[in-house]
Amino acid sequence: MSLTNDEVLKILKLIDESDYDDVRLEIGDLKLHVQKQGAAQLTSSPSFSDRPAPAQMPAVSATPAPAPVAVTPKAVAAPAAAEPIPAGVTAIRAPMLGTFFRAPSPGEKPFVEVGAKVGPSDTTCLVEVMKLFNSVKAGVAGTVTKILVENGAMVEHDQVLMLIKQD
Repeated sequence: MSLTNDEVLKILKLIDESDYDDVRLEIGDLKLHVQKQGAAQLTSSPSFSDRPAPAQMPAVSATPAPAPVAVTPKAVAAPAAAEPIPAGVTAIRAPMLGTFFRAPSPGEKPFVEVGAKVGPSDTTCLVEVMKLFNSVKAGVAGTVTKILVENGAMVEHDQVLMLIKQD
């Protein structure tokens, strides 16, 4: 299994935005272990000497790095301008970076439409990251007034997905 540069960048961004200090990811033969700066713990006491440590040479890969490839995504949701949210309206935000889906699967009806009544525990959409689908709940009772993202578009963490006027 090989990952594209874009997929690797998405993984690294998700790890960077997470609250975890240590992440291990295994996908097929790929094994990735990331520790955020400052998260490492010393397993033995450091030794000091009067001589400076020898400079380390950077690791050299025998395989040349692939040339950058221009990727044109199918649809990328532009982050909305920081419009103020009116009083009595709740913004439903993306819990993470990923792909926004309005329906549980292709061809099925969307979870909600503009004008739909929702309860706090109702699913409004899905955000998919690496084949993991995360349900986004309404969080409030009210009426969907606006859906700001197109189905299948990439969304960023904390991006406003839709607006719900509270009952």
